[in-house]
Amino acid sequence: METAFEVLAEPHRRDILDLLRSGERAVGELVEQLPLSQPAVSKHLKVLRQAGLVEVRQEAQRRWYRLRPEPLAEIDLWLAPYRRMWEQRLDVLQQHLDAMDA
Repeated sequence: METAFEVLAEPHRRDILDLLRSGERAVGELVEQLPLSQPAVSKHLKVLRQAGLVEVRQEAQRRWYRLRPEPLAEIDLWLAPYRRMWEQRLDVLQQHLDAMDA
């Protein structure tokens, strides 16, 4: 099984997650919004589901997908120290720019 990072390395999968941020969507809705065929969208959804990033429920003939935020929270936790590092560097840059203005 691929890690969440490996799964999210694929741009179309990130596009799918972006679409699911606003709420649950049927596969057909995703296909309409993406430059991919229905089989390609289904393939990406399967990978996202296996990684635990989305959930699916079936209603009659339609499959509805929704985002699972928990795995993304784990990624955010991992990224936190890197975010702090960049914030510190940006603070130093701001101080330098302020000193240049003075």
